[in-house]
Amino acid sequence: MSTLFSIGTLSKAAGCKVETIRYYEKIGLMPEPARSEGGQRRYHRKHRERLQFIRHSRELGFTLDDIRELLAMSEQHGHADSIARRHRTAVQNRIRSLTALRDELDRMIEECEQGHTGECRVIEVLSDHQECSGDH
Repeated sequence: MSTLFSIGTLSKAAGCKVETIRYYEKIGLMPEPARSEGGQRRYHRKHRERLQFIRHSRELGFTLDDIRELLAMSEQHGHADSIARRHRTAVQNRIRSLTALRDELDRMIEECEQGHTGECRVIEVLSDHQECSGDH
């Protein structure tokens, strides 16, 4: 017989709040657990694994809809890699944008260090995209 967890034990094991578990159940990301005779939720190890998957996916930046789709694909033996690829592309685009922003900030800092504070154009450059030297 497998060990059953209370919602509090599951919460501690997965590192999330009880309210979060209830919310995930409400929106269908977590399946309804069995209930004790007293009506308390009882979770199996598979519930803990699923909750940890959801939490880790959220930490990686996946939306709840993406996670729902990934879970549905895994249950149907589909191809979850398409969602991961789409997310990877979005992350790559964000990295490119942030790198360009960092380069632009470095350029502005360099200009400010070269001249006087009164000539520093950080506010002007940040308020007018035309002043930027790269795409971001």
